Amino acid sequence: MVTLSLADLATITGGTLYGDGNTTVTMVAPMDKAQQGHVTFLSNPKYAKHLAECQATLVMVKEAQRDHAKGNVLVVEDPYVAFARVAQALDTTPLPASEIAPSAVVAADVKLGSNVSIGANAVIESGVELGDNAVIGAGCFIGKNAKIGANTKLWSNVSIYHDVELGCDCLLQANSVIGSDGFGYANEKGEWIKIPQLGSVRIGDRVEIGSCTTVDRGALDDTIIEDNVILDNQLQIAHNVHIGYGTAIAGGTIIAGSTKIGKYCIIGGGTVINGHIEITDGVTITGMGMVMRGIEEKGMYSSGIPLQPNKEWRKTAARVHRIDEMNKRLKAVEKQLENSSDA
Repeated sequence: MVTLSLADLATITGGTLYGDGNTTVTMVAPMDKAQQGHVTFLSNPKYAKHLAECQATLVMVKEAQRDHAKGNVLVVEDPYVAFARVAQALDTTPLPASEIAPSAVVAADVKLGSNVSIGANAVIESGVELGDNAVIGAGCFIGKNAKIGANTKLWSNVSIYHDVELGCDCLLQANSVIGSDGFGYANEKGEWIKIPQLGSVRIGDRVEIGSCTTVDRGALDDTIIEDNVILDNQLQIAHNVHIGYGTAIAGGTIIAGSTKIGKYCIIGGGTVINGHIEITDGVTITGMGMVMRGIEEKGMYSSGIPLQPNKEWRKTAARVHRIDEMNKRLKAVEKQLENSSDA
């Protein structure tokens, strides 16, 4: 358990404390469940009515909500960002590994930085470089000549294929696969001929990748994920995709090959993005989006049909199947009206 004083939290968040700086907290909690020893926050003003009843030792709010809170109050510019920083400071998640397990298989020529940890049954092949404070979890595989940057952590059973480059301060959750073959084949008279995937994957600094996400290696050039990108669980990133700085992609999304996604994009869960297209900077795609063409202007885009009661959905689906017929009838009516007006 980590214990911090309210004065510590003011320093961590850059906020202004109204209360006793020597009082301590040990964990963060939601406003309706927080008790003594807990810190909570208000980011949505519509919940301000609950401040007077909150039992937390400390509440983090914006200046406009300070008078509505009781007890110790920490005024911050953005309560949600403050919550993130405080949660990091109070985090008790263990490391994926400590020291180098006797059962780890490490090639003789592997370059180990200082304070590297490697978990049980991990395999580190020839030519690998592991930066300072890198942590490799149990059962991981690091292929030949791969490079893992300083302070990067891999949870259990992550597979990093040969020649992949992974930057500093990254976090890969369990069972993610980086550098597997892209889906490249030629067809000769009905027979599939595999195209060797000769590129690799280059991942920048401060990138987080969720569990069971796959990032394929490039066919000729590399698949690239720039700095400060966050990828959720169970994504498929195909060969030669390029994801720009600061982009966030939610779970279940599929991105086909050779697509370029710009900086600071936000892509909702379950989205499907066609290959060989480009999405400009600052685009938001809501969940279940189907992106078939490039996007040249920043903004918010949607496509999926919202849920309806089945009876209503069946009517909608029936009408969709009749769109072509309805369009022909509409054009015929327009032409008839045009002819009548000319007469």
